[in-house]
Amino acid sequence: MIADDSGDDVGASNPIRVTGGSSSGTQQYPPHFSSLDLHAMRQDDYPGQLAGFGARDTEGSAGMTEFQYKVVESDYRRYVGKCSEFGNGCTWLIRLSLRQRKGIWEVKRYNGPHTCLATSISSDHRSLDYHVIATFIMPMVRADASVNIKVLLNATAAHFGFRPTYRRVWMAKQKAVAIIYRDWDESYNELPRWVLGVQLTMPGTVAVLKTCPVRVGGQEDESHAYFHRMFWTFPPCIEAFRHCKPLVSIDGTHLYGKYGGTLLVAIAQDGNSNILPVAFALVEGENAESWSFFLSHLRQHVTTQPGLLVISDRHNGIKAALEAPDGGWLPPAAFRAFCIRHVAVNFALTFKGKDARRLLVNAAYAKTEVEFDYWFDIMRSENPAMCDWANRIEYSLWTQYCDQGRRFGHMTTNISECVNSILKGVRNLPVCSLVKATYGRLVELFVRKGREAEAQMGTGQQFSQYLVKCIEANLKTARCFTVTVYDRDNSEYTVAETTPTGSFSLGSYRVSLGSQTCDCGYFQALHFPCPHALACCAYSRLTWQPYVHQVYRLSSVFGVYHMGFTPPIPEGFWPPYVGPTVIPDPSMRRAREGRPRSTRIRTNMDEADPNRPKRCGLCRQPGHTRRSCPQAGRPIGTGGNE
Repeated sequence: MIADDSGDDVGASNPIRVTGGSSSGTQQYPPHFSSLDLHAMRQDDYPGQLAGFGARDTEGSAGMTEFQYKVVESDYRRYVGKCSEFGNGCTWLIRLSLRQRKGIWEVKRYNGPHTCLATSISSDHRSLDYHVIATFIMPMVRADASVNIKVLLNATAAHFGFRPTYRRVWMAKQKAVAIIYRDWDESYNELPRWVLGVQLTMPGTVAVLKTCPVRVGGQEDESHAYFHRMFWTFPPCIEAFRHCKPLVSIDGTHLYGKYGGTLLVAIAQDGNSNILPVAFALVEGENAESWSFFLSHLRQHVTTQPGLLVISDRHNGIKAALEAPDGGWLPPAAFRAFCIRHVAVNFALTFKGKDARRLLVNAAYAKTEVEFDYWFDIMRSENPAMCDWANRIEYSLWTQYCDQGRRFGHMTTNISECVNSILKGVRNLPVCSLVKATYGRLVELFVRKGREAEAQMGTGQQFSQYLVKCIEANLKTARCFTVTVYDRDNSEYTVAETTPTGSFSLGSYRVSLGSQTCDCGYFQALHFPCPHALACCAYSRLTWQPYVHQVYRLSSVFGVYHMGFTPPIPEGFWPPYVGPTVIPDPSMRRAREGRPRSTRIRTNMDEADPNRPKRCGLCRQPGHTRRSCPQAGRPIGTGGNE
């Protein structure tokens, strides 16, 4: 019997504390909680592993493949087996009969060896179960819990000489994760104690845990409760958002472990274009109730400022939560904007072709009404139905020229997608380890970015590096302008763009330094001087610094990371939890049979970048292919040591 077909629970074995140390000592978390070390994925030796049965010898020949076949007849006196390619280029056959008088089985006929290609013979082995595979892949999973199943499968096949099924390797990875980061089921019951421990470590931490009652035979089991939802954020994140841009991007990402679910994340951005997660939530999925739970606590504890902008996709659950009368997200307290990438994806479902999608995106990015009308007229000439489709969405939700500068130039939820890739490693972990990992990742982020901002302030700089680069680029453009001032207060101007020789004009723009606006739209959209505004400042011998938004100043960037984190208190000193045992909801358990289904709905946003370098399908490293991979070509030992 193959182990992974028996229905055994992956996390049934007792978890092993691999991190060592007593409960009263200094708490040590796996390095994956704060950083990733991908070097382990490229190790050539795996000392201490079990001897590989049927492994390839140093010459590369496979052992124990001669008697891999399919049974075509089997009863109490006859046994016949044939190669799976019998009749298709291979004549391998074995026939046995029972000698009743002697009580033994006798081989009556044997045609061998195999004449088919080695690749046509089954490369699996019944003894290569997921327990053995879990022991082998442990170093790779410990280095990076998000390591791809295909990478683990290829490494296992290269080491043992047999290629297991995708499902078996997936189960092996789940077991390895459970051993390293504790059992999947017990992880849910650790959450209440973690909440008490982190609130003791950092007073002011907000953690809201919601459970559902467990009913057995129509009666409520008061000793157990199902995990339902959880929201958490930390004091440094709450303080940091006060110094970030007045907008927040929200998005959800699926969990990849033994139990399903969705991780909701709220993302902010500082004045140096650094992204910063400010709040998290674990929910059963994206629906109106889960988004309302997340957004209500986000508004109450983190994003308390008025006039904020929320950038998201067009999910109906988000729409219902933001439009709730008591949610605090209605104008003028807050405003909503759509991610143009998601709008373009919906648009492409009706109007095929990249050209149609490009026209819509260009219209959305237009910073002036004139530019918007230009692209919209092209859309109308191509297909009037395109304009009818776009007109069904309020302009302030998807166009930049109608957002009154609230977007700060952010037209998509790319910052959320970027954080999704950063958090991809923790999405493979048990829930309590996932929550702990967010603490460790934020600690690393605050330390690194805080040091960078402090070092820049030490050099006497006043503005972020991002702003300095933008101003330098705008100054180069502002050299071929003709400026005319219209008031004695040096507030109203017109700027004419001319060719380098000054032979003719390329356009004229009105600039108001007092209201910080320009006809080009950049000044009010990005909240720092455009090339035309810089030309006006130079003409009137004014400094451009007063016309830069406060968020771009280094003092604000440093203020984002000024409040640091506290080292976590060891678990032995956490307050005791008194309450029902928190268990996972059985309905969230992934299917036991077959290959695990992907939860990501792929669209044309997932199309590969043609300029992206290709990677090896075996080791996932660039510069070579699977055929020339060093890992595939090296000799394989039987015990992991060469």
